[in-house]
Amino acid sequence: MTGPSSRPVLRVTDLTVEFPGTVAVDGVGFDLAAGDTLGLVGESGSGKSTTALALLRMLPAGGRITAGSVELAGQDLAALPEPALRALRGRRIAMVFQDPMSSLNPVLTVGKQLDEALRAHADRGSGSGKAERAARAVELLDLVGIPDAAGRLRDHPHQFSGGQRQRIMIALALANDAEVLVADEPTTALDPTVQQQILRLLGRINRDTGTALVVISHDLGVIAQTCRRLLVMRHGRVVESGDTAAVLTAPRHPYTKELLAAVPRLETPSGAAANSAPGTEPLLTVTGLRKTYGPRRRAVTALDGVDLELHPGETLGLVGESGSGKSTLARALVQVHAPGGGTIRFRGREFGRGGERAARREVQMVFQDPYASLNPRMTAGQIIAEPLIAHGRGDRAARARRVAELLEQVGLDPASAGRHPRAFSGGQRQRIGIARALAPGPSVLICDEPVSALDVSVQAQVLDLLARLQRDLGLAVLFIAHDLAVVRQVSHRIAVMHRGRIVETGPADRVVTAPAHPYTAELLAAVPRLDTPATPASPVLTSTRSTA
Repeated sequence: MTGPSSRPVLRVTDLTVEFPGTVAVDGVGFDLAAGDTLGLVGESGSGKSTTALALLRMLPAGGRITAGSVELAGQDLAALPEPALRALRGRRIAMVFQDPMSSLNPVLTVGKQLDEALRAHADRGSGSGKAERAARAVELLDLVGIPDAAGRLRDHPHQFSGGQRQRIMIALALANDAEVLVADEPTTALDPTVQQQILRLLGRINRDTGTALVVISHDLGVIAQTCRRLLVMRHGRVVESGDTAAVLTAPRHPYTKELLAAVPRLETPSGAAANSAPGTEPLLTVTGLRKTYGPRRRAVTALDGVDLELHPGETLGLVGESGSGKSTLARALVQVHAPGGGTIRFRGREFGRGGERAARREVQMVFQDPYASLNPRMTAGQIIAEPLIAHGRGDRAARARRVAELLEQVGLDPASAGRHPRAFSGGQRQRIGIARALAPGPSVLICDEPVSALDVSVQAQVLDLLARLQRDLGLAVLFIAHDLAVVRQVSHRIAVMHRGRIVETGPADRVVTAPAHPYTAELLAAVPRLDTPATPASPVLTSTRSTA
């Protein structure tokens, strides 16, 4: 199949979703033809994910469809009784969720999870017998590009890489030949090469099977490459819609222009030099660092002789694909994992010979997921005060003053210290995580994918915050990310990791514009760009209510 048909397989009309006291989706509508691809973009809270969940009537507690219809091949999913809806969900319309690690059952093998999906609709497809279902499971894993598909059926989710887990999520959604596939942030936190593999896979499935795609993403480059049509959402409404290339090159609505202006561009030179001037003596030195996992016969080498230096006031960007060793290196630096060889020196003193004691306070980490990294039972003030207690810094009154100071420093109201994480947005949660890392007065911040889960405008705010904090406090920052445009923007130097080794290090602008190693060139070539849109389609999608 080379393009969409003119007859809609999914028609959404005036869809309205409400939560107690809030209208989350307000009059959204579109048509989706077989073989078509539609992107939904917008900030956190714009209603894009709620719209996607409403299509399958999988809204969180308290949410309900109060108006409109979702017609799939003539049946209104918004009005169907639950048993009839269950018969269609997964069979004719299916969803690929954002986080495969939390969406896949960790105690069941991949084969059992695929079998479960096939048994749920056993009257369809390759039959209901165990042998037929096993054969279909192998076929699905092979379709999504898992090597040794038959052998991997007995493996559990943790035995696959991040990209492979996302492929398994796609296989589950395809198990019963769904006509419509809804993918919610399918490439978030994946490195450029794995991201490209997933995007090519979705494109091939769309092209070869005629499956219609709805892709939700905060990455406009992903939408440009994947989707022929685009809806821009804000405050629950569609503010602009149309052909993807047309919207991205000539946006009409001010909000669309705002979103595009916030997108980091790979061609934009590094701005790090304007924020701080690195010192000459290294603060943190890593020499010949090694780390392996597993028994000796089947040991996996995560770090294979890593060398790097981090100077005061410097941002060193660290990039590489999943499994390259980036996160293992970060954990070794904050002493979560003990290295198997080599040395780490902090302020000239080696870990194991006194250097680690100062580093416990002075080397702090900002985690990737602002939802999972904060204790939901603790208030923001308690979360920020925790490292102060651990390091014996001040009495209760002094800690309260320090918490108020830190909240103000990261751009939050000190009065919010008594609120729990659920009361904050994603960007605000990440600010709390940064405040916690700053609490003991560090000289080094290890930022592990700190903005990958945030939309572009909030991402820009957090990056500006980190730049200001570095300038004001003289921090050294190890910035780990998969988005090379972001890494270039914030870094003085970039180090590229591949298979546990640093294969290239150099000034940020030089590494991006004139890569010395073939792997670096491969990473750069895989970055989605706004100027390479998907093949345009006939205009079969319309919004029933737009403020454009």
